[in-house]
Order: sequence, then structure tokens, then C-alpha cells
Amino acid sequence: NISHVILVLFDDPEAGLENEGFLPSADGKKPIRFTDFEGKTSFGMSVFNLGNAIMGSGILGLAYAMANTGILLFLFLLTAVAALSSYSIHLLLKSSGIVGIRAYEQLGYRAFGTPGKMAAGIAITLQNIGAMSSYLYIVKSELPLVIQAFLKADPNADLWYLNGNYLVIMVSASVILPLALMKQLGYLGYTSGFSLSCMVFFLSAVSLPGSHNVEACMCFLPACIATFILGLLIIDCHVFVCSSQTAYTIPILAFAFVCHPEVLPIYTELRNPTKKRMQQVSNISILVMYTMYFLAALFGYLTFKDNVEPELLHTYSRIDPYDTLILCVRVAVLTAVTLTVPIVLFPVRRAIQQMLFPTKSFNWLRHIAIAVILLTLINMLVIFAPNILGIFGIIGATSAPCLIFIFPAVFYIRIVPKDDEPMSSTPKILAACFAALGVSFMVMSLSFIIIDWTTGGGLAAGAH
Repeated sequence: NISHVILVLFDDPEAGLENEGFLPSADGKKPIRFTDFEGKTSFGMSVFNLGNAIMGSGILGLAYAMANTGILLFLFLLTAVAALSSYSIHLLLKSSGIVGIRAYEQLGYRAFGTPGKMAAGIAITLQNIGAMSSYLYIVKSELPLVIQAFLKADPNADLWYLNGNYLVIMVSASVILPLALMKQLGYLGYTSGFSLSCMVFFLSAVSLPGSHNVEACMCFLPACIATFILGLLIIDCHVFVCSSQTAYTIPILAFAFVCHPEVLPIYTELRNPTKKRMQQVSNISILVMYTMYFLAALFGYLTFKDNVEPELLHTYSRIDPYDTLILCVRVAVLTAVTLTVPIVLFPVRRAIQQMLFPTKSFNWLRHIAIAVILLTLINMLVIFAPNILGIFGIIGATSAPCLIFIFPAVFYIRIVPKDDEPMSSTPKILAACFAALGVSFMVMSLSFIIIDWTTGGGLAAGAH
């Protein structure tokens, strides 16, 4: 009835805008909105995109993390984080299904109004800008070394193509920007597949060379836990380590599966979208990356043991900086992180549009301008702010727990009707515990960063 419609519009002024999509405009055409890309991306391409969003440069530091935790503790922590990430996505998808919204920021609006929407948008923007900056830092630092090794150039030569600042701008303009200008996230499924293939090549190279590979295989042969532990002891590995350095690795592992800003945009474009189907996409992506993370950490650690460095490829390069295979692996890693940047940029652009232009239909000029401004800002940070990693460490320690733990849980508690699930129900109690876990992670991560800054510890190096 009319009073109900007025009440809905008063509570959610954007509800009317969503409903306008069903009515023709003056020229007989519907305005283009985010949901007009719905149902265009296949299941496989969605898995590639989400897997690429999960995968980060942190995979290069997992062997170092395993050296500081021991194999069994590392496996336990990695398994726990993967399971918690899957549960977090379940909360997001269930909340999205109840209100029929597939935008993280709009879930925040439905839960807490404009403050919730702005909090979600700001967290996504800061988290993903930090991630993109870290990827471009790798391009800036690694690409000149790779070119120098391939050309056997003098490291002291003042050549423009060995200047990381020039190279990061060239890569951003020639590779990242054209991909970021795609209208639809699903189009990046092909580049995501290639990016994951590069990381598989990296994993294969880490697994094959070295005298400890036979020993590494022993870890998979035992048929029971006792034999597994015995095999680790025989090859002189740390099974369980608990030290001050162990605490530094926990935040790195805790945020190994950050992909939540990308989940709902990928869900929007999924062909035949259902909550169950999107959960399957998420579970497969998490399982694939879980396997790659563990194997990369295991083989890297078993090859170098306690001599492994925070950045695994640096360990190989120290032995033979001109080894052809390792150079190819470094190119593969550079390709993978470069192709990940456009995937991470899409949710940032969407968050900005939701915060600043919520009532506007799709516009190519705005679409392009936001991408150009974002990439320009990130390039300036990478080039002119050498200590920005510490700042983004704080951003990551605050925004990541919000996006992974706190927001999905509190949005779920607020959005799911009390008639369906009262606060005393098991699902909401679990969600409340999940939010409390997120707060604990935030406090712990900030504490580790403060300790690291005051003592000059290795968290920043490990995160890199």
C-alpha cells in the first residue's frame, strides 16, 4: 500500500532508485546500473577471479612464516584461517540473500544506515589501496633487478630502464590501466587464469630444484599422523615452534585469504547466481589457494630450512642471481602481482561510486576517471613515499579485520530478522563470537606493529 511504500523510501532512499530499474526512462531505455552486468560470468571464470583476488605477494613470505612456526603449527593456523574465511563469506552471502543486495557498502547501509555504508566503503578503499601499493612496490623493486640480470647490465649504470620509478609507471599505464577500464569484472577471468598459472609455475619451480625435495615428499607419504611427525623429525624440521618471532607471523597468516571486497561484485556477475553456487566458487578458490600456500611454504622451507629469508625469491637469488629458472620464476611472480591489481581496483572504484555517486547510472567518463586517479595516487605513493609500508601496515591491521571478521558478523546480526533468528540462536551467537575474534585480531595486529616499530623487529620484512 501507499503508506508502506512511503515508509520504505523514508528508511532507504535508494530503494526507489533500485525499483526504477524496472521502469523505462523517457527515451524507452533502462539506465545502466551495477546489476546490469548480472549473470554474464561463468563459474570457472568466477573461480579464477576470486582465486586471483585471494592470492597476494604474501605467498613469497610463507616459507619464512613456516620457519618461525613449525610445520604443524603453520598447517593448523592456515587451516583455521581458511575455514574462518569461508564462514565469513557465508555470513556475507546470507545477509546479501535476505535483503537482495550484492554490494558490501549497501549491506552496511541496510545494517547501520549511512555510517555503516561509509565505514564499509572506507575500509574497502584503504585495504585495497594498501594491497595495490604493495604489489606495485614489488614491481618497482624486482623488475629492475630482473632486467639487469637478463641483460647482464652493470648494476651501477644510470640507465632509464633500470629505474624502478619509470618502470612502475610504464607497467601501470600499459598493462594495469587498460585492464582496469574493463566495464565488467568478469572479463578479467582470462587474465586471472593466466596469473594463477604463473603462480603454479612459481610453485613448480620451488618444488623441483634442490636436494631436499625427496625429503619434502616424505611429508606426504605417511598414512597416519604418527608417521608424518616421525618423517618430519627424521629430516630435521621444526614441527612446532613457539617464540617471539612466531607471534609476528600470525597476522600474516590471518590475512592470507582477504578477498571479501571482491566476493559480492563477483557474485553479481556470476551466471545463474545463487547463494549455494557462489559459496561453491568461494570454497573452491579458498581450497586451491590453501593448497598453493601450503606447498609453497613447505617446499621453500624444506629447501633452505632456517636460512630462508622473508622474501623467498631473494633466498634463491642469493645463491645464484643469474640462474635462468629463478629469473623466469621472478618474471612469473611479477606478472601475477601485476595482473592482480585490476581485480583489486574494481571494488575500490565501486566503493567510491557508492559513497560519492550512489544515485548516478553507469558513466564511462566517471568509470575511467576514477581508475586513472586511483592509479596515479598509488603510483605517487609508491614512488615518493619510501616508508609507506609502515602506514599501510596499520591500515591493513585495522581494515582487514573489519572486512573479514567484524563487518560480516555485525551486518549479519543486524540484517537477519529477530523473528527468524533471535540473538539467543546458535547462528547469531557464533556471529557475535566471530566479531569478537575480529576485534582480538585487530588489537593483536596493532600491538605487533607497535612492538615491531619500537624494537626494529621483522614483521614489516615478513609482511613484504
